[in-house]
Amino acid sequence: MKQIPLSLGLESTLELDDVVQGANGLALSHLKALSPRAAFAASSNTPPEQPAPIYLWGMQATGKTYLLKALARRWRSEGAHVGFFSSNDPAPWVLDDSWSLVLLDDCDRFDAEQQQAAFTLFVEAATHGFSLVAAGRLPPVDLPLRDDLRTRLGWGHVLALSPLNESETRAAVRQEADRRGIFLSDDVMNHLLNHFDRDLRSLIGLLDRLDVYSLSHKRQVTVPLLKKMLAEEGGLE
Repeated sequence: MKQIPLSLGLESTLELDDVVQGANGLALSHLKALSPRAAFAASSNTPPEQPAPIYLWGMQATGKTYLLKALARRWRSEGAHVGFFSSNDPAPWVLDDSWSLVLLDDCDRFDAEQQQAAFTLFVEAATHGFSLVAAGRLPPVDLPLRDDLRTRLGWGHVLALSPLNESETRAAVRQEADRRGIFLSDDVMNHLLNHFDRDLRSLIGLLDRLDVYSLSHKRQVTVPLLKKMLAEEGGLE
């Protein structure tokens, strides 16, 4: 199989309710159960009780970042303020009192300063009653982090994510294409799944690029158009 490194491109706008869950139904259920309404209902005079944190773990391209961003979109759509930090964000991280949800991504890649910042966020989230959801490639016990942060990441709900199988990946890509108004024939779909990495991050990134390319050339998405795009980019077919 020929493999081409692909960027994520434009972000999906799918919501939690639209996710093709595959074997990840339990993780989705926990995320959907978190409610910004409960955070809003807390008395300003009494510190609200913090929900147990959620930690999602799984290999690359199991949808961790996507789920965190979908969760953030859901809360923001209901008027909540959300803090989002990943290994790409240099520390220090400053907590905003208006937040009701804190998200931490790529925990396994945190450097020493980011670990200190994440630990501080855990303490402050508990004080303010914020919900906290984190994600990484390894379960908490195996994370290369300081002990006190590993302990906090592991004391709540720890949920493993599994990659989608071929039929689920096909359904997810087609669903995303439909939302963008892109018609993917069976030939195009088969070519995507047979010639490229089958993780959604790569496939959605390719779909983004193909969408822009087809619009700029005013042509329907076809296998020849895909090959032409890749040839112009200097990629492999």
